[in-house]
Amino acid sequence: MQESDLQSISTTLLWGAFALAAIFGALAQRTHFCTMGAIADVVNIGDWTRMRMWVLAIATAIVGFNGMVGAGWIEARHSIYAGPRLLWLSTLTGGLLFGFGMVLASGCGSKSLVRLGGGNLKALVVLVVLAISGFATLRGLTAVARVATVDAVAVQLPVGQDLPTLLAGWSGAAVPQVALALGLAIGLVLVAWVLRKPEGRTAEVWIGGVGIGAVVVGLWWLSGRLGHVLEHPLTLEETFLATNSRRMEALSMAAPVGYALDWLLYFSDASKVLTMGIVSIGGVLAGAAAAALASRSFHWEGFGNAEDLANHLVGGSLMGIGGVTALGCTVGQGLSGISTLSLGSALALAGIAAGGVAAIRYQSWRLERMV
Repeated sequence: MQESDLQSISTTLLWGAFALAAIFGALAQRTHFCTMGAIADVVNIGDWTRMRMWVLAIATAIVGFNGMVGAGWIEARHSIYAGPRLLWLSTLTGGLLFGFGMVLASGCGSKSLVRLGGGNLKALVVLVVLAISGFATLRGLTAVARVATVDAVAVQLPVGQDLPTLLAGWSGAAVPQVALALGLAIGLVLVAWVLRKPEGRTAEVWIGGVGIGAVVVGLWWLSGRLGHVLEHPLTLEETFLATNSRRMEALSMAAPVGYALDWLLYFSDASKVLTMGIVSIGGVLAGAAAAALASRSFHWEGFGNAEDLANHLVGGSLMGIGGVTALGCTVGQGLSGISTLSLGSALALAGIAAGGVAAIRYQSWRLERMV
């Protein structure tokens, strides 16, 4: 394969990622898909509608990803989520920080992009703070603290931490076969739970859940199948084109927002190139804006007071630090990571949910004291 061929494939990957991210943004805008909102609905009013949409998106992503593993198209070990080193304290702690922060900031990274597409200027402030704190946790001051503390606590597994690989090593079966069977089984159980109640059978839940889950699957295919190069002509190493990690990637928001800011600030630096993660940020924003304008729901919104600003600043900071520490956000770990059936992703997801519930309880306590 020639270098010119790689450039052509990279261009296709970037346009494909932008288009799929735009679909995500439009769907999230029209169906009100939101992880924080789903948790808040359950805690505050006992409404499980958006939670069922989120679970349906997870089920779709799990079935799609593991179906491709079963077909031999991709391998979980090529992602950042399924390595043998289980950073259990990082994923759990980062998830807790992110979950608490997303409530203070009125939404996670993806929801902030969707809100910004609808004219919410508070979301712009959150995204800038998230980008700065997230990039600092990747390579700056908080990165040093992360590596020296939570990242130092880990469990080294003999094989990858995704369930199909672990079970295949224990049973002696082939990983693709285990992945296909396990992915279908877990996906069907989750779909059955979604359908169990009438609110899980609405068109909005299925359009949002299946559509957003399919976007994640599409990005896995783009990066893991189309962008996979067994031997790069320059480095002679296996690589994945147009990704920041040089590994297989799907949709995420925490680190890519930081990379997007870095690309904008150092645009004239030839080493700063577009990646699937960076263009996905623009795609989500563009799709959400298009949907908001089409539905005539676009309107400008700003901060109500200084306390509102302070909450969003703290929330954005916690999301940046927590999202990078946990190796992903509600989308990065909560959809893309969990689709690999990774143990670390399950811990991150549990941490995000627990952090979100704690923040909602904290806000309720604050309101009660003010009355």
